[in-house]
Amino acid sequence: MHTKINLRGKIPDFVLVSTGKMHDVNAMDFIHWQPGCWYVMDRSYLDFVRLYHIHQCQAWFVTRSKKNTQYKRVYSKKVDKSKGILCDQKVRLTGTNALKDYPELIRRIKFIDGETGKRLVFLTNNMQADAVTITQVYKNRWHVELFLKWIKQHLCIKRFFGRSDNAVRSQIWIAMCVYLLILIVKKRLGLDYSAYEILQILSVTILLKEPFSSLFLNDFTQNHRHYNPNQLLLFEL
Repeated sequence: MHTKINLRGKIPDFVLVSTGKMHDVNAMDFIHWQPGCWYVMDRSYLDFVRLYHIHQCQAWFVTRSKKNTQYKRVYSKKVDKSKGILCDQKVRLTGTNALKDYPELIRRIKFIDGETGKRLVFLTNNMQADAVTITQVYKNRWHVELFLKWIKQHLCIKRFFGRSDNAVRSQIWIAMCVYLLILIVKKRLGLDYSAYEILQILSVTILLKEPFSSLFLNDFTQNHRHYNPNQLLLFEL
């Protein structure tokens, strides 16, 4: 499931379900790049032909460099190493077909994470933003990992009920619809509950004939927190 998360609402706004044989980078061919937007992706999406297409669409990308990425430094900017920035450079790619694949300069930022001690190298076409800002933009990529983790844990995507292509795709799209409906409920009703709490409340009250909004009133949720509508009562107490 190739997924693009819109960070404004923490919601997926692009999903492509494919076979396991399809490489991640091929999913980029199905995305409509919006001018002025940031697109953050990991190294599995490092393809300079496709990145240059994003650049031509007047959008910005931030991604990680690979060890075998070949380049020639053109310009180095002074950096504040106290903020973890080791270098901020404009480089020209020198690999095979580099001038054809990405003919313009690209920005290369080397950063050391103060928390983990890891050294990371970022590539971006945004030449104006502060280097620290670029590193923080990339950090937001973790939201897509959190989203996929949430889907697997709470919407039964760890295990499939069928093995056919249609069965697998149907289960994935059902899970996506459930997730989005939960977020719609949360926004329209102005709820302070987490997505998981809303899912739990709906799962134990799905057969009750109650106004939808009343399910999330404090008195109602406290009285039905441990109520299972599928279990019969031995005594009417």
